[in-house]
Amino acid sequence: QVQLVESGGGLVQPGGSLTLSCAASGSIFSINSMGWHRQAPGKQREAVAGITGDGRPVYHDSAKGRFTVSLDSAKNTMTLQMNNLEPEDTALYKCNADIWYADNRLGNYWGQGTQVTVSS
Repeated sequence: QVQLVESGGGLVQPGGSLTLSCAASGSIFSINSMGWHRQAPGKQREAVAGITGDGRPVYHDSAKGRFTVSLDSAKNTMTLQMNNLEPEDTALYKCNADIWYADNRLGNYWGQGTQVTVSS
């Protein structure tokens, strides 16, 4: 079993910054990929950014130019640096991960989420 725990959310003013972290723990052989998704009240969940196990990032339109995703493979921890935040970024941010087990099986997991609120 694998657990994902997000942290770093909070209240920030427009134009401010936050750093989110997602730590994976448990029976992990290696990380195939990890990603951040968000869901605002009344809206569908959307992908924000992701990263492969070998460190290649992928950004969706909402994140390009403002967010930076990184992966510390030694700590199985993904980080999302968010700059120039806008009220439209307000949402519950959830971490998702594809994890390889030692027996070559692949598992997919979600964290509980961390709330980001951008407001003056």
